[in-house]
Amino acid sequence: MKSNVRLAALLVPLLAVAGPAFATNPLIMDQFTADPTARVFEGKVYLYPSHDILATPGKGRPDWFNMEDYHAFSSENLTDWTDHGVIVSQTGVAWAKPDAYALWAPDCVSKDGKYYFYFPAVLKEGKGFGIGVAIADRPEGPFKPEPNPIAGVRGIDPCVLLDRDGSAYLFYGARKIFAAKLKPNLLELDGPPAAIDNLPTQGLLEGPFAFARNGVYYLTYPHVENKTERIEYAMSDHPLGPYKPAGVLMDESPTGCWTIQQSIVEYRGEWYLFYHDRDLSPNFDKARSVRADRVYFNTDGTMRKVVRTLRGVGVVGATEKIQLDRYSAISDPGIEVEFLDPSEVRQGWKISLPAEHSWVRFNEVDFGSGGQKMVVVRATSRKGGAVEIHADAVDGPLLGRVAFGASPKWQLEQAATAGSVSGVRDLFVVSVGTNPVDLDWLRFE
Repeated sequence: MKSNVRLAALLVPLLAVAGPAFATNPLIMDQFTADPTARVFEGKVYLYPSHDILATPGKGRPDWFNMEDYHAFSSENLTDWTDHGVIVSQTGVAWAKPDAYALWAPDCVSKDGKYYFYFPAVLKEGKGFGIGVAIADRPEGPFKPEPNPIAGVRGIDPCVLLDRDGSAYLFYGARKIFAAKLKPNLLELDGPPAAIDNLPTQGLLEGPFAFARNGVYYLTYPHVENKTERIEYAMSDHPLGPYKPAGVLMDESPTGCWTIQQSIVEYRGEWYLFYHDRDLSPNFDKARSVRADRVYFNTDGTMRKVVRTLRGVGVVGATEKIQLDRYSAISDPGIEVEFLDPSEVRQGWKISLPAEHSWVRFNEVDFGSGGQKMVVVRATSRKGGAVEIHADAVDGPLLGRVAFGASPKWQLEQAATAGSVSGVRDLFVVSVGTNPVDLDWLRFE
């Protein structure tokens, strides 16, 4: 992806308004989010990321990670994400340094009708990080932090694995990855922490996330093998190991984002990887954005490598704005994606189709029972141009043809549909003629 955003542009405050976001990557557009833990509670996916903010005079450390609170988000369809607001703040934790801006990767689990939110913070007294717990009656809070961190734990990036027999295990990072069994109250250790053996000994290792599937335990973790973090994983027959490294789950980011942190969740029979990159801040990787892509398992239980996509995982309704720049595939590498307005990155991106027969594919559009009569496209073309919209393939059923007059300004043009389809389909938008066309979105009415 081509990026030309100056760091100064990021100083424009991003709106923090509760409400739906995108069905595409990144998931959250109105604020910076990172280190996402996804959990399924009450039939929804709840997302608990860390919250990156930009340092300002007297607030945070310039050119570094700054996180003062946590938000919770939820979705039933992985398309519309609701921001439930702040659930824990650094000034509301008795044992934490209130101006450290270091509320790093968290986790949340549920037991006996209570929700336990685990988070790291710099100790107000002593050195380093402690790991605390905040408890709520609802997955979105309000959460009440315990008065003290978990005794015997010094580290970051907590993850709690609840096993089938009711046992709970805490994983966290402290140069190595450590694990310990928790007592049934989920607030105390039930034995001393021990480092997980057989993991890489060179390069940064952090951010453990453990889960179980078909009797196999998986431990995923970011590791710097070269210059930036990638996600690796190991497998075991027991929550505490021994773990055997099994490979790379996701390669280093092509954007050069130094960090990546992850969680994996099953929802309605599908598995998903949640992670972050720097989509909204391409020149400053301490302001990150949460993404999601699908995970697939081989028959032997190993995981296939996950490839980053702009498209993400949510199904988009045909009558919603279909963000074509978040494509599933493109016809050639000459196609570019750029911010609509580099000074207002929350407005999103545009995609440029440079030549005749250039096309962009956007998958999983839900037409319901069909019957759409019009197609509306937001586009611009300095010399004038047109696009055709096809279902299922570049030469699939024609759904509409929309033309644009010559203008440097964005235009909303519409045309009657040429045919009707129903159900979930893939769309192909194809440039007609030799003049370049820039596209923002389309929708059916």
